[in-house]
Amino acid sequence: MNAPATSVLLRGVLLYGEGPETDVLISGEEIAGIGADLDADGAEVVDARGQILLPGFVDMHTHLREPGREDTETIESGSAAAALGGYTAVFAMANTDPVADSVVVTDHVWRRGQEVGLVDVHPVGAITVGLKGKQLAEMATMAAGIGRVKMFSDDGHCVDDPLIMRRALEYSSSLGVLIAQHAEEPRLTVGAVAHEGPTAARLGLAGWPRAAEESIVARDALLARDAGARVHICHASTAGTVELMKWARGQGILITAEVTPHHLLLDDSRLETYDAINKVNPPLREKSDVDALRRGLADGVIDCVATDHAPHAEQDKCCEFSIARPGMLGLETALSIVVDTMVTPGLLDWRGVARVMSERPAEIVGLVDQGRPIEVGEIANLTLVDANSSWTVSGEKLASVAHNTPFEDMTFSSKVTTTVLRGRITARDGVVANRAGE
Repeated sequence: MNAPATSVLLRGVLLYGEGPETDVLISGEEIAGIGADLDADGAEVVDARGQILLPGFVDMHTHLREPGREDTETIESGSAAAALGGYTAVFAMANTDPVADSVVVTDHVWRRGQEVGLVDVHPVGAITVGLKGKQLAEMATMAAGIGRVKMFSDDGHCVDDPLIMRRALEYSSSLGVLIAQHAEEPRLTVGAVAHEGPTAARLGLAGWPRAAEESIVARDALLARDAGARVHICHASTAGTVELMKWARGQGILITAEVTPHHLLLDDSRLETYDAINKVNPPLREKSDVDALRRGLADGVIDCVATDHAPHAEQDKCCEFSIARPGMLGLETALSIVVDTMVTPGLLDWRGVARVMSERPAEIVGLVDQGRPIEVGEIANLTLVDANSSWTVSGEKLASVAHNTPFEDMTFSSKVTTTVLRGRITARDGVVANRAGE
């Protein structure tokens, strides 16, 4: 667990990017004071004049690879990347080796995250045993374990059997947990590696139709309706999914969705080089889809941003496009991309950033200590952003073990400078704190 926090004074911040500069005093784990010219009185002072203070970010969708693929990421390296990216809580997907389909694995992930102490690492339990889509995993046991699993997903695989999905939703309702679906009808994506459209056709790449995603979104909306359960759509990528979300919400269906930073920024024109760094699941879509996803996020039809941070070894990316592993790093670049795609064009203000990167994901998954208002008496899970600090991405300099970023050499206009987890600075100016308790 985290060592007791000392006092910290954040000097001259802009709460949610608004109003005059103010000081925020943190004592122990809580915000103790907000006002002008607060007395530091022995506190560690962070001179953050003009920087924007937001609630700590929550990532509903990340891959930390431990246990099983520590050559690509560990809970410690992934936690470091998360802290540097402004995150105070992340949800680690179940497609590890062994699969997180038992309380033994999910409790291990939680304990390991607490040992590292840079970010709360919440384990995501598998919906089905071995992610095979045939038999429900012991969801109740995982939910009752030390890791208190709050979300279940077979991400990387779709729960394509409608009966299994219906049973999972019914079961989740009684447990009070969330089912998150990787929406991909597998019979429509056999051999597919790129978005089905003119670019893939010209390049000779097997196409991945929008309908593969949208048909599952529609089906699961109906299943959730009948089960009276909540369902969450992972990494929405098409304009059609945005429209389906509007329809489902209009029917009163308890459905939510996330969008990744890469689907907000990149489109399938990136495939012209055949560089597998751009291969991801679901694939990069057309510019019209990107525009629709941005509007959907701004309007609240898409609820939140989730990174789908997916580290891969060099040999799994530096190969033919068709056999390369899909996925991209995302934790350290997420905020910068959201600013450039959503804030700079005027689609979101900084309170909107807080909503989609902190408040709404915390609400969806049921984290009572995250995404809280910046007020006296609240837990100090906070992120500082310098909105006028351009930086250029270098995969080699990112904290992850892997370096598979499609944003190599891109320059962004904003950067996270400081992250605070329960009153303790976990990352500051590109440097990660020592492990908790050291």
